[in-house]
Amino acid sequence: MPHLAAVGPSDGLARAGEERLAGDESARGAVRSERRKEILRQRREELGLSQEDLAARLRISVRAYGNWERGLVKEWTDRKLLALAEALEMSERQCFWLFRVMVDRDPPLTWRASEDSRLPDDPAQRDYLCDYAALMESVPYPSFLVDHRWDVALTNSAFDQLFQSVRPHPTALPDDNFLRFVLFHPDAAAVLEDHEPAWCVPLLAQFATALAGAPEDEGLRSIRQEVARDPFMEAAYRYGVPHWLSTHGAGVAERDGAVRTVRHPDPGWGLVRCRMVAESSRMLDEMGLTRITLILSAPQGAQLGPVRGGGIPHQQPTRLRAVPPLGE
Repeated sequence: MPHLAAVGPSDGLARAGEERLAGDESARGAVRSERRKEILRQRREELGLSQEDLAARLRISVRAYGNWERGLVKEWTDRKLLALAEALEMSERQCFWLFRVMVDRDPPLTWRASEDSRLPDDPAQRDYLCDYAALMESVPYPSFLVDHRWDVALTNSAFDQLFQSVRPHPTALPDDNFLRFVLFHPDAAAVLEDHEPAWCVPLLAQFATALAGAPEDEGLRSIRQEVARDPFMEAAYRYGVPHWLSTHGAGVAERDGAVRTVRHPDPGWGLVRCRMVAESSRMLDEMGLTRITLILSAPQGAQLGPVRGGGIPHQQPTRLRAVPPLGE
């Protein structure tokens, strides 16, 4: 029954509204509490570390760290959170997200994550990767280096631009671990078109092959455990992938040459055809890295990449000299 705005609802309705809001707040608080616990456990497992390993890094007892991971902490101080970020090898963005989830504020300005945490120890390999980063940056297409766990070692600006709208996430950022991003980030479907059939299933098939080849790899086992905790992903992994492979053949799981669709952040582009090109070199192979480049087919009227003078080149379609053009 309507009521006068100046009078407001009855006391009973007001109490009911307050109880509903309190219930909603309680539910949000419970979800937030569980999320806090997941961040530490998931990141630890992603690194292949035990609670004993983390306790040793933090120089605290195993029991104390176990309480941290279970959320049994009286107060999350900056010192504790920064120590966790360091022990969990978090990037600056991951540290930001850790603070936002744990204490709903930004980390102190003094925090700066090490950008060298994933670079090899060998000076020659580090020097090679620095030069290789310059090579990748010269390419107008999104390009990134990954290892067998899909941990991302390098990205170029075009890759960062493609995923610029992706929100922070403690374990599934596209430039941290591409497989986790595809499977678990809530924003993945906004960038990767036909997300489930075109991206999740092929990567799950590649992951199954990698895990079969290295069943004791802690990083891969951590991803497998996370897949098992997601009912949809577990069903896709156990039933969807085998059916998909038996129907289409093992070749459809190859990443090199696969054609997908992405949604470009530039509204003038929209949905863009994307071919994945996977390649390596002797030095990259020694480091266990593969370069993946997403060759985007520019829509009519759009071109890739600036040129000297600030203009945009008009790109003529390339052709193989040994193959005559249509009509000849």
